[in-house]
Amino acid sequence: MTEAARNNLLLRAAALAVASAGTLFWLYTFYGIAQVPVGDGSGFQWVAVMPLGLIFVVFTLPALVMAWKGHFLWVALVVGGAGLVAFALLWNELLSEFYHGG
Repeated sequence: MTEAARNNLLLRAAALAVASAGTLFWLYTFYGIAQVPVGDGSGFQWVAVMPLGLIFVVFTLPALVMAWKGHFLWVALVVGGAGLVAFALLWNELLSEFYHGG
């Protein structure tokens, strides 16, 4: 295996790992939201699924597809990383809203 092929394989593995981590976190958020205390019983906490889904569709899913196909691996890594950062920032805000009352 040449050095370029080895580097390409490592880059693809890293991009897949980042995109997979984003996908698994997105799936976890459904469980996490379901564990939020009832509050007023309106179920309004489920509105948080929309921005989390938007992050998944805009950042994580394209990174996953690019990494899976082996195309634009640097772009997949950067976009997937940006998705993880966006997930972290939004989830932090949602947790403060859920558990500290806004």
